[in-house]
Amino acid sequence: MQLPFLVGTVVLAVAGAGKLRHPDGTAQALRTQGLPSHRGLVQALGVLELLTAGAAVAGSTVAAWGVSAFYTGFTGFVLLALLRGRPMSSCGCFGEPDLPPTRTHVGVTALLAVAAGTAASSGAVGVPPVLALGPAGALSTFAVTALLCALCLLTLTGLPRLTAARTTIRGAAA
Repeated sequence: MQLPFLVGTVVLAVAGAGKLRHPDGTAQALRTQGLPSHRGLVQALGVLELLTAGAAVAGSTVAAWGVSAFYTGFTGFVLLALLRGRPMSSCGCFGEPDLPPTRTHVGVTALLAVAAGTAASSGAVGVPPVLALGPAGALSTFAVTALLCALCLLTLTGLPRLTAARTTIRGAAA
């Protein structure tokens, strides 16, 4: 379960950095759902995501549980937004204003929550167990992790944009 855990941890760090750079997308998403939405709160969330991801990559089991908790919260938030049906142009995950929430988003974040929880319960998380694989094993694990991170980010950012564009084009054609 180390590979999905590493992917989730890196994606969490990317999301945290996005919230620090552009907190308005997340603030708007929270506001739309009637939740506290101050920019400072969003930026603090981004810092906490970065710190948690960093500690988890370094091998902290407690931080790995934190990664699982973040993804459980993200899953709940997007599910809540979808079930409420309130108009929301962004989930706010990466600080971008144009990433509408999707069912795929719920599935990806739920899987990453389970992966982080499973890794945390094993007690061996982050980079230290990967380095124990030796140079070839570690290099291949990091390469596959990078590829899966790119695919995960594309799924969470590109797919919603394509879906929104397709909906816009269908609406214009009607």
